[in-house]
Amino acid sequence: MADPRRVILPCGVAVAALGQGTWGMGEDPGRRAAEVSALRAGLDLGMTLVDTAEMYGDGAAEEVVAEAVAGRRDEVFLVSKVLPSHADAGGVAEACRGSLRRLRTDRIDLYLLHWRGAVPLEETVEAFESLVREGAIRSWGVSNLDVDDLADLPPGAMPQTDQVLYNLSRRGPEYSLLPRCRELSIPVMAYSPVEQGRLLGHTALREVAAAHGATPAQIALAWVLRHEDVIAIPKASSRAHVEENRAALEVDLTADDLATLDRAFPPPGSKRPLEML
Repeated sequence: MADPRRVILPCGVAVAALGQGTWGMGEDPGRRAAEVSALRAGLDLGMTLVDTAEMYGDGAAEEVVAEAVAGRRDEVFLVSKVLPSHADAGGVAEACRGSLRRLRTDRIDLYLLHWRGAVPLEETVEAFESLVREGAIRSWGVSNLDVDDLADLPPGAMPQTDQVLYNLSRRGPEYSLLPRCRELSIPVMAYSPVEQGRLLGHTALREVAAAHGATPAQIALAWVLRHEDVIAIPKASSRAHVEENRAALEVDLTADDLATLDRAFPPPGSKRPLEML
């Protein structure tokens, strides 16, 4: 099987356009073995970008990731996130050390501010840059920042991504955030690309899926991945679900398909507040 499509980050690193999310993992010990197996299956299929956060299960998701990537660390592009309540100079360093310990690794490839809080962005970025110099993280980025927030980053700051909620039912970023990120050459990372499954019963999705011999989830993912500069990080808790997600890369949506989906899920006609889950 050919390697999945890649997206180039501003630093020049190529990462998998279709990665793996871990929100909700580690919360049920009875699911741990299946979650580890699913993540490993994704690595086998080239979905080597794995996204997690200190917030997920109070660190338990990072521990699941550690087990999944054991012995394969160099294959994986690890993304984790720091809570805004830990985003001051000392807090970032301490939170990073905690994540490194739980992930059982010596570096995080991309470390994100989970959302904007009360700490000045300049202080957080300075802390990130310090961690880069130390080698604890390879690069940094942001999450849930809108256009105005990006403008508040200190001069010369170059986040490697802006991770935001983006899917067929959450198209607000298309109005101004995606265009601005393109101007800045910052790829967007789409979380909850199938709206945690809530999209999958929609008639239009089912119709397009039937025409392609695909599933509604594959169509929803293919729609997000139609952008060459958008990374999708769906979560899957079983090998079968991972394989279903991977097959979305083989779906080629036509202009008619896109028009059908536009009618069902209209693009934004004006600026909308950035949504979060």
